[in-house]
Amino acid sequence: MTANSRCSAAEPPGLDTQRREIESLLREWELRAGDSWYVVERRWYEQWKEFVETGDQNSSSFPGQIDNTELFEDLDSYHLKERLVENEDFMLVPAEAWHKLLAWYGMLEGQPPLERKVVDLPSTLKVEVYPVEIFLCLHSNMENVITAQFSRTDSIHSIQRAMCEAFSVPPGSECRLWMKSSDSTCERLRNVHVSVLDACLSSAMTVIMETRNADGTWPSSRPQIMRNSVEEQDSYRGQPGVCGLTNLGNTCFMNSALQCLSNTPPLTEYFLQSSYLEELNFTNPLGMKGEIAEAYADVIKQMWSGRHYSVVPRVFKTKVGHFASQFLGYQQHDSQELLSFLADGLHEDLNRVKNKEYIELRDAEGRPDQEVAEEAWRNHRRRNDSVIVDTFHGLFKSTLVCPECHKVSVTFDPFCYLSVPLPVSKERVMEVFFVSLDPYAKPAQHRVVVPKTGKVSDLCTALSEMTTVPPTQMVVADVFNHRFYKIYNTDESLSCILDRDDIFVYELEEHQEEQVLLALYLRERSHYRDYGSGSSSYGTSLFGHPLLLSVPRGCCSREELYTLFLQRLARYVRPPDPSEELEEEEEEELYKTQTNGISDEEEQDDGEKAGPSQTQTSETSSGDAPANSQSDDTTTTEPRPLVNHTQPPPAQDDSETNGPPNQSEPGCSSETNTPPHTEGEKPCEEESKASDSSSEPPAQQPCETTEEEKEEDKQEEACSPSPPANEQPGKRKACCKRRKSLFTIQAVNSNGTTERGMGEGGSAVSFSSQPYVAIDWDPEMKKRFYNENEAEKYVKHGSMEVPQQQTTVQLQECIELFTTMETLEEENPWYCPVCKKHQLATKKLDLWFLPEVLIIHLKRFSYTKFTREKLDSIVDFPLRELDFSGCLLRKSQSNGEPPSRYDLIAVSNHYGGLRDGHYTSYARNKDNGQWYYFDDSKVTYAREDQIVTNAAYVLFYQRQDKIRKPTLPAPNTSPASSSQPANDITSCKDDDITPCKEDDAELGAAAASSSSSSYVTMETD
Repeated sequence: MTANSRCSAAEPPGLDTQRREIESLLREWELRAGDSWYVVERRWYEQWKEFVETGDQNSSSFPGQIDNTELFEDLDSYHLKERLVENEDFMLVPAEAWHKLLAWYGMLEGQPPLERKVVDLPSTLKVEVYPVEIFLCLHSNMENVITAQFSRTDSIHSIQRAMCEAFSVPPGSECRLWMKSSDSTCERLRNVHVSVLDACLSSAMTVIMETRNADGTWPSSRPQIMRNSVEEQDSYRGQPGVCGLTNLGNTCFMNSALQCLSNTPPLTEYFLQSSYLEELNFTNPLGMKGEIAEAYADVIKQMWSGRHYSVVPRVFKTKVGHFASQFLGYQQHDSQELLSFLADGLHEDLNRVKNKEYIELRDAEGRPDQEVAEEAWRNHRRRNDSVIVDTFHGLFKSTLVCPECHKVSVTFDPFCYLSVPLPVSKERVMEVFFVSLDPYAKPAQHRVVVPKTGKVSDLCTALSEMTTVPPTQMVVADVFNHRFYKIYNTDESLSCILDRDDIFVYELEEHQEEQVLLALYLRERSHYRDYGSGSSSYGTSLFGHPLLLSVPRGCCSREELYTLFLQRLARYVRPPDPSEELEEEEEEELYKTQTNGISDEEEQDDGEKAGPSQTQTSETSSGDAPANSQSDDTTTTEPRPLVNHTQPPPAQDDSETNGPPNQSEPGCSSETNTPPHTEGEKPCEEESKASDSSSEPPAQQPCETTEEEKEEDKQEEACSPSPPANEQPGKRKACCKRRKSLFTIQAVNSNGTTERGMGEGGSAVSFSSQPYVAIDWDPEMKKRFYNENEAEKYVKHGSMEVPQQQTTVQLQECIELFTTMETLEEENPWYCPVCKKHQLATKKLDLWFLPEVLIIHLKRFSYTKFTREKLDSIVDFPLRELDFSGCLLRKSQSNGEPPSRYDLIAVSNHYGGLRDGHYTSYARNKDNGQWYYFDDSKVTYAREDQIVTNAAYVLFYQRQDKIRKPTLPAPNTSPASSSQPANDITSCKDDDITPCKEDDAELGAAAASSSSSSYVTMETD
């Protein structure tokens, strides 16, 4: 080879110059991460070195073209041999030196340059001679595997690009990568911006790529999709966004929130266009490593694919529970609380600010509001920059004034939603039954207005104005299941009486000194003896309405009480005619009442609501009577005192019973109606009545006996002395006849259960300070002389005819309340920098500017020190033209003031009370402009006149200048077409498409108040 053919690109400089330049580069060039170095075969390099040192261009040591043949295993794949050693098998030269040598000498044809990167390994920089060699394949075709090499400094995104190119993936396809190790475990490569080294990819691993399906799902984790048949899996084509969400078990709150966010156009378009992929923040310590954003994106893409009736958001639910433990499990939660968490989680996962700087906040210190506001917003954006901030964040002005030094502190704070209060009424409407002293007067149902924070005495005063009965002659009681659940003191708070409670007010005799307040129960004996109990007792069951009577202490013998009770029951208990045979012989076996005053059926009902009676049990077949058993003795011919006069009436319990108010009212339409307490059960979720301590004083509570006490009782029963001379055990026989009573009188406890120890030791019957009596009826006697129909009748007072007007407030009123000045509470004082102490300052909030999408949270759940309630007022909110121009402080802007008018786009609804309920949502589809009603997996068309209800809880408004016109025509919602739900799952039952609850009486009443007669079935939470 001649010297003329030695250079392939340019004539090289002199040999001495070549040597100086290359040696200088090798000596001075430092390793820097990411730089390129090149591998040169050592023998060629040594020959070149010898050639330039001779200084003779025609020397026989001329190296020729760069040749790395000795470094390759074969010349087909050009794979480097294993275990090559630097300075023995090859030399490393920096990129500049390599390009000079290549220009001077050229390279053997076909050989690839061996470029290698400098990688920053822990504590050292090193040229990566052996890059990572991994296998690549598609999820859809795992058999087609190719091999590729990547530097440890290459990003995962470069692998994704290489795979898209190698496998001809259509541009614009959304892809994700999985890393599969030798043990066949797969792990998502979530952050495509990290390096191969940081992703822990090593040689011999496999990277699998999958592309999102047209229906929004991923091939590797196809979720459960609700479809009518397998054939429809690929054939269904619906309106994108009109898709239900399956209730996973009390997840209606999550479904409602997701539907509202799904129908927020700027946020949904951001995810549908996959803009989030470039903004996922995997390093934010306040975020969720991008997992919440990815899970939310999966749900949105499935819902807007137009290929699903309903999506199962199980993966999303799992992710939410993982990062927010309060949402773990399947308890009912608040849709607004989830919205707050989700907005914050999405913001941190998509925050474009990777490293948040510390910014010290400054007070206004007299500066103009415009300057302070711009500084506050600028500082906020320096730390928070995401699609959530762009869409939902606004700014309000907070002004605090110290009550002592009058220091004024002005700050501007960002907000994501407005929580506006509802005007709270100071009065409450209660429905009660008034029982007059007149035995022939039917109970009268009254509707009275009382102070919401009032006492029982206020209820009596209000009722007194309608009945002319003095409040001092009234006793208020809660009746449940034919017994007194609680008898209230006049100084007890009305907050412990729920709307669902059946409240009876009894008129008493004018107060006299020697009076006993007596509670009267009605019981019916069973037809059959309880032979399994080992005794000759009979079971009893409560029925009818209990009564409260004021009885003179000197008139408490059985005969006097018998006469008094007959008088009070005269309206529905017929006295026997003289012609009717009511005589009986004393040799007749006498009834003995069973311990338990509740029938089996009622015990079963009581299981739904724990009450005081649940601690009482029937006698068992063991033959051992429980500690509270006592047999009746009805054969005494002499009058016996029935009340122990040494015991005063018991003090009633002052404990409050708090719980959710009931929206339903007793359905009373005529005189023959039955008060609701006689047959119906109170809701089982009313936990406040589940314990005895909330309704009975300690002396009235049935106590649980220990094993030792039970054993002692058994021994006492086995060794009891013989009865007195005038009493004989078992059956008594006599030769004379006597008149048979309609009923017998028995001392009982507050549950209507006969207490052990009553009537023992002589003629006195001690109540143990419990003023409760039961009259026991023989079934035949009850059938002949007790008129059940008449006993259940009641009348309606004129106050019941006055229609109750639903309280309606304007949304504007709520916003004005939000901006009203208030004084801070003691639990939340403000530290005054001048006084150097915490102060109960006055605080005022003002709106400075509003975001593109404004979320308004109506604070329906009211919690104070004394009350807890849900406010069911109708908030009249506009569907269009909600104008904030009168509320905004910022009146001008350098680039023009955006309009302050908003249109409604979504509503989250809550039906029910404090402890139970159901969430649904209304939303306007961004593509066709049609309103839909979303109830878990069911979607139906909605009319605009159905949206404003007393269930509206969270409102979504979009600024008018950002609303795009629908791109599709509105669907046909005529009665004929609207009989089918919008997502075509089930059929409505009427032409009207308004859905309502039917699974729960209370929730049904709330839903019915805001909808028409038609309905679709809803899943129960």
